Amino acid sequence: MARLLLEQGPVSAVSVAEQLELSVPAVRRHLDALVADNQACTRDAPHRKARGRGRPAKLFLLTEAGRARFGHAYDDLAVAAIRFLAESGGEEAVQAFARRRVATMVDPHRSALTSAKTPQERAEALAAALTREGYAASTRKVGAGEQLCQHHCPVAHVAAEFPQLCEVETAAFAEVLGTHVQRLATIARGDAACTTHIPVEPYSTSSGPPNPDGGNPA
Repeated sequence: MARLLLEQGPVSAVSVAEQLELSVPAVRRHLDALVADNQACTRDAPHRKARGRGRPAKLFLLTEAGRARFGHAYDDLAVAAIRFLAESGGEEAVQAFARRRVATMVDPHRSALTSAKTPQERAEALAAALTREGYAASTRKVGAGEQLCQHHCPVAHVAAEFPQLCEVETAAFAEVLGTHVQRLATIARGDAACTTHIPVEPYSTSSGPPNPDGGNPA
């Protein structure tokens, strides 16, 4: 249940029950236990249509403590090490470290990424590669492109202090996908997932990158 919240949160108890083939009351008891243990939290569901009386619909997602169950080991040590690197080597040393880390993560999967023929196939191949690296990634069609969602980030706490990790990662995605990409949200900034917009059509420098909601910006 915690993994489902990790990969799909914010998600409703009804949706969890349907996917796990359990009763809604049973799922609510487990979700309430996660909330009581500070492993999960809730937020109100968007009001898409008029509701009757009763409690507002709730969506569940993992807290930082809940995410830690999936691998935040050695965060303090990593932050301390990069702080030392920044103090002794400056910004370029941090950038070089970030580039080396992303290369180590992406290079083993480069052949699968470059052999994909369409932008959609490349996005799906990248999601599969990131999942194998522990990022619980998926893609979905949004507007004029694909949206890459990373539901887990093993280095979120480090990236919160050193956003260079996210910036270099985004640049690496653009390089292996062969197109401009736009990072929309990150777990390091407190969002539910890291999301990156990937256009499915090339763009000209005169028109600029596609708008994630569809079309080119005015």
